[in-house]
Amino acid sequence: MKRATLSFDNGPTPGVTGRILEILDRSGIRATFFVIGTKLENPSAIALMRKAHGAGHWIGNHTLTHSIALGDRPDAAYAAMEIGETQRRIGALSHPDKLFRPYGKSGLTGPHLFSQAAKSYLLEQGYCTILWDSVPGDWRDREGWVDLGLAQAQAQEWPTIVLHDIDDACLARLPEFIDRLAGLGVEWRQEFPDSVVMTRGGKIVSLSSSYIADQEPGNP
Repeated sequence: MKRATLSFDNGPTPGVTGRILEILDRSGIRATFFVIGTKLENPSAIALMRKAHGAGHWIGNHTLTHSIALGDRPDAAYAAMEIGETQRRIGALSHPDKLFRPYGKSGLTGPHLFSQAAKSYLLEQGYCTILWDSVPGDWRDREGWVDLGLAQAQAQEWPTIVLHDIDDACLARLPEFIDRLAGLGVEWRQEFPDSVVMTRGGKIVSLSSSYIADQEPGNP
């Protein structure tokens, strides 16, 4: 049976995240919600994060502003603010492994993802850094994302799927997507495969130098 892990980025969003939680509850799926720190200035968003945590979902850190990729602004102060301030706002609701997902600029991978300073910060602070290998584009293609997501899932042994709990994204067709994957015999898992885990517990798991903007030749 194929395994799959479901995650949601860019929330919490009042009017959206709560309805997604209801869908996941009916389907018996536990996911991870990677939250944006600035959204946690809204008490309603904080309440949704607490609700997700209370329902057994994991809460991850998806940067403070979701605006400039860590590799595109490689100073140490920026990395510490984007990662550390969001973690402070998540507080006690954090997963014990301190899950972090960088801003990918529409799901892209490449040297924009990290800087040397960001890598050092994530290792020193013991974050579990998570990427992805399935981004169906629910926020930009409401007609085609389900079919693309199914194709991406079928092409991999254990896909890590990124959807978005924001307005005009996956909500309307999420039940269909889940049902169609169930029809393929997918087993939903909450944990992440090592293939998308970049760092964990102060050690590198699969972080490639090609993901670091200012990587110096010969440095690990």
